[in-house]
Amino acid sequence: MKKTDSVKLTKLAECAGCGAKVGAGELAKLLGDLPVRKDENLLVGFDKSDDAAVYKVSGDLAIVQTLDFFPPIVDDPYAFGAIAAANALSDIYAMGGEPKTALNIMAVPEDMPKEHVHAILEGGYAKVAEAGAVICGGHSIYDREPKYGLSVTGFVHPDRILTNAGARPGDVLIYTKRVGIGVLTAGWKAEMLSEESKKSMQEQMMLLNKAARDIMIRFRVHACTDVTGFGMLGHLLEMAEGSGTRISIETGQIDFIPEAAELAKMGVLPAGMYRNRHFAEEEVDPGDAPVWMQDLLYDPQTSGGLMMAADPGDADALLSELLKDPQVQSAQRIGTVEEYTGGKRIRLY
Repeated sequence: MKKTDSVKLTKLAECAGCGAKVGAGELAKLLGDLPVRKDENLLVGFDKSDDAAVYKVSGDLAIVQTLDFFPPIVDDPYAFGAIAAANALSDIYAMGGEPKTALNIMAVPEDMPKEHVHAILEGGYAKVAEAGAVICGGHSIYDREPKYGLSVTGFVHPDRILTNAGARPGDVLIYTKRVGIGVLTAGWKAEMLSEESKKSMQEQMMLLNKAARDIMIRFRVHACTDVTGFGMLGHLLEMAEGSGTRISIETGQIDFIPEAAELAKMGVLPAGMYRNRHFAEEEVDPGDAPVWMQDLLYDPQTSGGLMMAADPGDADALLSELLKDPQVQSAQRIGTVEEYTGGKRIRLY
């Protein structure tokens, strides 16, 4: 990683990373009355609350398209670019796809030093190259608050698309990164984060979900989503509603970041957590889960992991392969999908 000193990007942004995302409830209102043009080849559109759009090109090829960008979540420009790129690429992986091309989308202050702008772009280019894709253009504007991200196009076989609505009763839920990034960003802005946590936080967000995706597609996985701005419970609620199921979460199996847990207990929380709680909490039975743990489950994750609903016959083998791969940070068997018979969609125990 290249280091560009003398700049504090997080001081230029009101919100950090995916914490700047419009809340799920508000987004549903904004999109609710928009007309949806029917096209038999549009397999997944914006009306599906999924991670990316999918358009069928032929009997054995569909394109997966997504766009994601946000304000700085770390101070180093190169790391910011790499994190934003990893986050955008993740939507392709969540659909079971393989990224192919990407376009930059960037906003920068007019007085930002040229070397800092270059470092952001360099971080993005490096991460896209690691994914085996290529950046082939983009668009930039001036703005008082810097922002960066990608529009990404990938390929997937039309019969092998993974959506967030395919979960089946009996499926096992497996997640692939640690939880608590949004709380750490709040601690960073409050200058309460240790240098060790700053480093590990950046490394986690820069980690591609490529290895997890490459393993996942070899097994019977019925649904997948990447956990980002809506938090784990927000994205699980979309999965439960989309698939007509109920989800039970074994909280003791979730890999919470220790320093994030301590900050949450102190009440150091990002604004996005409150938006996510407002959106999802009516459908969540918290059981005996302490408030700090609930807060972390509503916490917006930037460049979070893949949430897989795996066939129970393949779950153990899938988990074993994920645990063996050094490019998969943390594989956790966190719960199950059940039949929905009424009541709340998610249960914590």
